[in-house]
Formats: sequence, structure tokens, C-alpha cells
Amino acid sequence: MDYVRYLNESFDYTKEALWGRWVRWLLLLIASILFPFIYGYSVRVMSGAKPAPEPEGWIGLFIDGIKMIIISLVYTIPVYVLAAVSLLAYLVPVSSTTTPAGTSSGGLLSPELSIVVVLAILVLFVVAIIVCGILATFGVARFARTGRMGDAFRIGTLRDHIGRVGWLDVFIALVVLTVVIAIVQFVLMFIPVVGWFLLFLLSPAFIIFASRYIALVYESAPAPA
Repeated sequence: MDYVRYLNESFDYTKEALWGRWVRWLLLLIASILFPFIYGYSVRVMSGAKPAPEPEGWIGLFIDGIKMIIISLVYTIPVYVLAAVSLLAYLVPVSSTTTPAGTSSGGLLSPELSIVVVLAILVLFVVAIIVCGILATFGVARFARTGRMGDAFRIGTLRDHIGRVGWLDVFIALVVLTVVIAIVQFVLMFIPVVGWFLLFLLSPAFIIFASRYIALVYESAPAPA
């Protein structure tokens, strides 16, 4: 997967979408404050629209933004379930301590075994975050392409598509995207006086850039019917 090309194409797309188009930029700044609207615009960018679409049809933007939020939240459910299990497993050693008299308090697991269980669940937790994050990304992108919210939860179809692209390639692509945006935002934050304002001013650019990048990753292999 050509990550550098995707970054360059996403940058050019974002530049064309905003540079010199100050009214569009202002409207997207307003949409960023009313975040369901900017998420709805993100869905339109991920639909493969080229050049970048105008921010119009605001009711549709809002509805698509809400749908994107719902899709993302649904995919976090397994992560929260594992987090709850991890917390319970962590609390088990508390009941497995030894009393001052040297007798066991009767815990369900020994402290050593509890640590092993916690570590195993933490590994599962990390894997779940990665898998659910990738599925959510492709789910939102598929919803953007078809316009049908149910398509975002066709796990088998999403799994097949991700498999065609390559799970590792998708993971690396998303890491690259995250790191690039984080570095730029980190640099902006440390500009005296105007850093935070620039961060806000460029928020539509970050959204468009990320959405176009995800669209390119999604398109890197044909989607199953």
C-alpha cells in the first residue's frame, strides 16, 4: 500500500477543497462547532466525491452525522465489555490477599494466576480496540458509499473487504494517518498565542484530509457486493 501517495493525494484534495474557498471554509468551521454536521460532511467525502462537495443539504448532513456517530458507538460496545471484564479481573486479587495471621482470605484466584488473567484480558482488549477500530472505519466508509446504515454492520462483508486490502496494511495506514495528524496538531499547539486558534481554524482541513485518506484506503481493493 502506497501510504505516501495517499497522504499526498489527501493533502492535494484538502487544499483544493479549502484554499481560496473562504465561504466553504467558514461554513465548515461552523459545522465543526455543531459537530454532527461536520461528521455528515466527512461521510460525503468518504463517499468518494471528487472534487470535494459543497456543504449543502444541511438536514442531510446532520442525519448522516448522527448515523456516523451511532455506527462508531456500536463498534465500541465490545471494547467496553472487555474493559468491564478487565476491571473485574483486576479486582479479583483484592479478595485473594493473605491475612495477618497468614491464612488465606479465600479468594477465587491466587494473586499470580489473577495477574496472568489480567494480562491475557489486556491483550484481548488491545486486539479488540484494533479490530473494532478497523471494522468501524470500513463500516462508516461502506455506509458512505451505499447510503444504507445497515451495510455498516455487515461484518462478513467488511471482513472480506478488509482481507482483500490486508488487515496489517489497513492497520499501518490508520497508524500513519493518526501519527501525521497528531504531529501537525502537536506543533500547532506550541505556537505562542495563536496556536489554539490555528488548530480550530484548520479543523475542517483535518476532517477532510482524514476522510479522503480513509476513502483511498477503502478503494485500494474492490468492495464485495
